[in-house]
Amino acid sequence: MTLAALLACCLAAMPSATGAATVTYRNLVLHAVGGFQPQSLPRRAFAPISFEGEVSFSTRDGAGRPPALTEAVIAFDRDGRLDVTGLPTCTVARVATLGTSEARAACRGAMVGQGLVEALVEPAPGAAPVLISSPLSIFNGPDEAGHPTAVLHANLGAPANQTFAITAPIERTRGQFRYRVTLHLPPIAGGLGSLTRIRVKIGRRFQAGGQSRSYVAAHCRDSIVRTRGRFSFADGTIIDGFVEKFCRATG
Repeated sequence: MTLAALLACCLAAMPSATGAATVTYRNLVLHAVGGFQPQSLPRRAFAPISFEGEVSFSTRDGAGRPPALTEAVIAFDRDGRLDVTGLPTCTVARVATLGTSEARAACRGAMVGQGLVEALVEPAPGAAPVLISSPLSIFNGPDEAGHPTAVLHANLGAPANQTFAITAPIERTRGQFRYRVTLHLPPIAGGLGSLTRIRVKIGRRFQAGGQSRSYVAAHCRDSIVRTRGRFSFADGTIIDGFVEKFCRATG
């Protein structure tokens, strides 16, 4: 681990109506925003919600591409709950060679979210980077070591020409946060690309076991729902911090 990683900045918590935070470290700018609907939630019982979040990466001077993101670890507040009971699953192998529409058709029953990914990719070493994008699909994955997983799928076009199908373990944790999701990101275009934006919307209501269920649910015990992120980059930089979103307790 480099000195840059050991001295990495932390995002300052910025509780606000938008649940947003921005940090600048050296030439890297990270902006994160998150939220959920509805914001009025029971104090004790869990109610269905949908979650939206976006993280963007850019350079402070506006030149070139930011360092490549290699790992993202996202932790979700104990006021949230995940329910995959009876929900179909989708494997990486099933979608690894498919385009977006084909992957969504193949695993329609397991889809729990969608979004967008953007990347800056150099067509050749040292060339000016090109901005490319892809729809992001999120599926309920099979259990691993007793934990649920999610499968993320994106298909980046030229000059990357690369399909990503990644398993993200969802682990139960103790303490302030209930779940921890870990993403290990492979190199884009052999190391010539960097993610610049990840946007997600997660939420799915379904029937299983004769009951109405929600993939994500939450309650509002203390008027604040927190999401924490730890982002590791290829140059050794680590940015760790959280955003807060207010909720209104009912009942």
